[in-house]
Amino acid sequence: MATRLPLICLLVSVTAIAADLSPERYWNTALPNTPIPSSLRHLLTPDFTDEKSTNVQVGKGGVNVNAGKGKPGGGTAVNVGKGGVHVDTGKGKGKGTHVSVSGGKGPGGGVGVHTGKPGKRTDVGVGKGGVIVHTRHKGKPVYVGVKPGPNPFVYNYAASKTQLHDDPKAALFFLEKDMVPGKEMNLRFNAEDGYDGKTTFLPRGEAETVPFESEKFSEILKTFSVKPGSGEAEMMKKTIEECEAKRVGGEEKYCATSLESMVDFSVSKLGKDHVRAVSTEVAEKNAPMQKYRITAAGVKKLSDDKSVVCHKQKYPFAVFYCHKAMMTSVYSVPLEGENGLRAKAVAVCHKNTSAWNPNHLAFKVLKVKPGTVPVCHFLPETHVVWFSY
Repeated sequence: MATRLPLICLLVSVTAIAADLSPERYWNTALPNTPIPSSLRHLLTPDFTDEKSTNVQVGKGGVNVNAGKGKPGGGTAVNVGKGGVHVDTGKGKGKGTHVSVSGGKGPGGGVGVHTGKPGKRTDVGVGKGGVIVHTRHKGKPVYVGVKPGPNPFVYNYAASKTQLHDDPKAALFFLEKDMVPGKEMNLRFNAEDGYDGKTTFLPRGEAETVPFESEKFSEILKTFSVKPGSGEAEMMKKTIEECEAKRVGGEEKYCATSLESMVDFSVSKLGKDHVRAVSTEVAEKNAPMQKYRITAAGVKKLSDDKSVVCHKQKYPFAVFYCHKAMMTSVYSVPLEGENGLRAKAVAVCHKNTSAWNPNHLAFKVLKVKPGTVPVCHFLPETHVVWFSY
């Protein structure tokens, strides 16, 4: 009995990982009637097939998958046959990972294996539908050194001295009374998140193995090979601190380190029936700051009660600061730029700002005091709002 326990534990462990291989599949199961917004779909890991690195062969003997660049021992080899599943990954010479699972179907109908460091791994899933191999981009995202100041969507933070002029998100704040056709505003929706755009979601099973707390910050830096004291390290530290900061008023907040955990939090606050998730859509990638006009097509109110707004944070993989707030309205706002560029912007209006920091960026921009008038802001393209309809 004792000799069988490790094998049983292995089967349970790898099967649990298999359930996390497809965040999109998790979404479709939890929210079958809610399409994934383009902002979130863009953050899913790349397609499962990559001509440069993955080779799949199917024959009478089973399935053979070789993910590499043609060099012996340079990639991942997967063999599926009557005897079970064999996975061998690494650089050869005993430096890689070798996993063999034989016999039995196992709970959940499959086996999953992750190899490598977070964000650089090869995922292998074997289930009733066949074999899925996903090889991720080599190398980590590049930090580009954007440090505009405190996150303007964390409402207990005061604006920094330079944020009013230097942070493109400052222009996203406006008053509800100004949301009328013909109104013009200088806006930029593609505000840089601190990386070069390669940050994507980790599957939840993988994300949960990576520490995400101030007490283990040294370990986190080692995990991502980040130098202590660097700009990237400071950016990561700020994100974690924002996630650990106290709540504002009756706000309920949560930092989602995976798409699955974002779904779970939003559904727990809004329910799973009649839920929508939307984000701002701009016709051109990396559109510059320019003057936009609210078009005659008109503003549409999507929700007038509670919502969950999730703001993308600066981190080596996709992390979202999500918060539920009552007394909020969600709008769809059609815009046209001075160069003809069209955008379908999502705006959130907060009817009660009395608990916000009186020196928050919104009050500086709009020259109003907390709790006096509804304060609105457009969402950058990488953010998403959930609401019931």
